[in-house]
Amino acid sequence: MAEAPKPPADESAAPPPDAAEPTPPVEVVEGGEEVGRLPLPRRNRGETFGIASQLLGAARIRVMCEDSVSRMGRITGKMKKKMWIREGDLLIVRPWGFQEGKADILFRYSRTQSQYLARKNLLPASVNLFSTEPRTDATPPA
Repeated sequence: MAEAPKPPADESAAPPPDAAEPTPPVEVVEGGEEVGRLPLPRRNRGETFGIASQLLGAARIRVMCEDSVSRMGRITGKMKKKMWIREGDLLIVRPWGFQEGKADILFRYSRTQSQYLARKNLLPASVNLFSTEPRTDATPPA
């Protein structure tokens, strides 16, 4: 028996939305001009900024999130060997929906990228440790 030829596959079909793809960079537009291309947390997916506060070992890190909740962050499998995270790094985390105290770490910003986001006022005040402006609450040395 001869098989009927298969119709050509539709090349415009999009992959399923849960396919493992890297987070695409998001254009940051301010006042109609392009500021830069950095991935930002996708608020519709529950992602937030966080600061790495303590390294726990075994691909786990204590993260202080922008909502003032300390969570145990887990470095996902595709990032384990590629990205090294230190204390004080700015991260994008996605809290788990079924367990409040845990989150997945999705992205780490470099020091330069963190300072850039701070200069553009894109970081919430709770995680903004990267501004290069002098602090006004500090007393001048005598």
